[in-house]
Amino acid sequence: MGTLDAMATPSKTHRPDALTQEVVELIGDVVARFYEDYEDAAGEHALTGAQARLLSLLSLEPLPMRKLAQKLKCEPSNVTGIVDRLEARGLAERRPDPADRRVKLAAATEEGRRVARELREGLRFAREPLAGLSEGERLVLRDLLRRMLGEGA
Repeated sequence: MGTLDAMATPSKTHRPDALTQEVVELIGDVVARFYEDYEDAAGEHALTGAQARLLSLLSLEPLPMRKLAQKLKCEPSNVTGIVDRLEARGLAERRPDPADRRVKLAAATEEGRRVARELREGLRFAREPLAGLSEGERLVLRDLLRRMLGEGA
């Protein structure tokens, strides 16, 4: 059986070709630029990058702490601290989940949604390089990224 397993997954043992390596490096560069830009935009609102990302998620919909932790890929206790700081600034609030009152949802306040909108509008990286692509190119890029993430097109 071990021989069949080895034969069934030969791609795991081969090194990626030069084009694949270049694409991976470019994706890494894009992610690094996005996070750098996000940190700069967050700093303009006296927020950390993590606070800004959490606030952006909450501006879309209220979420339970555990779901926020999954989306941010961090521990729930970290999310609690971030929500505490946003709450102290009037940007977020906790409320009971209408579907299960034992669960607390974190939600952006009106001021939090305003700040999140300004953060999105302040992202230079989202405006500049992507604006240089046509709508068709942005659609193709979106669909390829969704496919890479297993979300389909």
